[in-house]
Amino acid sequence: MTKDDLQFEEPEIIYIPDEDGNEEEFEVIMKFEVDGSDSKYMMVVPLASENDEEDEVYAFRYEEEGDDLKLYTIEDEEEWNIVEETFNTLLGEMEDN
Repeated sequence: MTKDDLQFEEPEIIYIPDEDGNEEEFEVIMKFEVDGSDSKYMMVVPLASENDEEDEVYAFRYEEEGDDLKLYTIEDEEEWNIVEETFNTLLGEMEDN
């Protein structure tokens, strides 16, 4: 693999308001759908990380309506387990390539 084979995409940045209404920047690291479900999910990491340790990854269910993006927290434990398992599987496949 040569350097030219690597394609770098612009990171997708979204803004999520915190509990005080301040918008925080997050980078979307993965989007996926779960088999047997119409739900779409995204995994994001905060951009304004103060430390160099591994960033915490956040998961959201999302819907797109035109240019609008609606995020929903995953509160159901069964749904969370499915999302986490799918994310880990996809991450493993990416690391194998």
